[in-house]
Amino acid sequence: MTRIASHRGGTLEFGDSTPRGFAATAAMALEEVEFDVHPTIDGAIVVHHDATLDGTTDRTGAIATQTLADVKAATINYGAGGHPLTLEELCALYAHSRVDFRCEIKPGVDGIPYPDFVSEVINVLAQHVMLERTIFSSFLIESLDELATATDRPRLWLVSPQVLRQVGTDAVIELCKAHGIPEIGVHIDNADARLAEEVRTAGIDFGCWAAHTVPQIEKALELGVKVFTTDRPTLAIALRHRYRSETSA
Repeated sequence: MTRIASHRGGTLEFGDSTPRGFAATAAMALEEVEFDVHPTIDGAIVVHHDATLDGTTDRTGAIATQTLADVKAATINYGAGGHPLTLEELCALYAHSRVDFRCEIKPGVDGIPYPDFVSEVINVLAQHVMLERTIFSSFLIESLDELATATDRPRLWLVSPQVLRQVGTDAVIELCKAHGIPEIGVHIDNADARLAEEVRTAGIDFGCWAAHTVPQIEKALELGVKVFTTDRPTLAIALRHRYRSETSA
């Protein structure tokens, strides 16, 4: 069964990484909630997509240069007045949910991984009994390597369109083998049957991200990808239900 991951808690339905969206996703008939994490200057871990507050809140500045109180004072755009959550708060929201975590390790504003950040994220997840329910992802192989040394939890390489175009499928597969990466995800618009077959034949799981429209979601389902992320989880659930009914008839 193709799994559905609510991207940032369903951005197009609830706003970007909002408490409302994460709470709604926790009660949905899907498998994963996708989110991103960044550190604050005083040691907290914030659930937020960008490295800065500029694009999605009423405040500005890099999260890593601000205190948790400063970040908490930001109001998320289109988020019904919500403020950024900490990783601990997200864990509490999902403690009794059947939805698992898909945690993306993000770099700082300079594109460089935060020092010692992976171990801090793992520690918080373990303390809140969520580590065993977490799949990790990153666009950076360096972060995936760091994860491999710190935990045996599954790792997913998010292969950007630029990387896929520049190095090609064969090189992506070889990099996965060299770094022990068991799964990749590509942008839904770059996915096709040939790419999926080549990746699967190499023994690597194949998924997609950014499946937000009806055609994109239907494409992911028809390709039979392992999982896809979507900003419209309610729509994705409905389309998957219809697809199951049609294919089982």
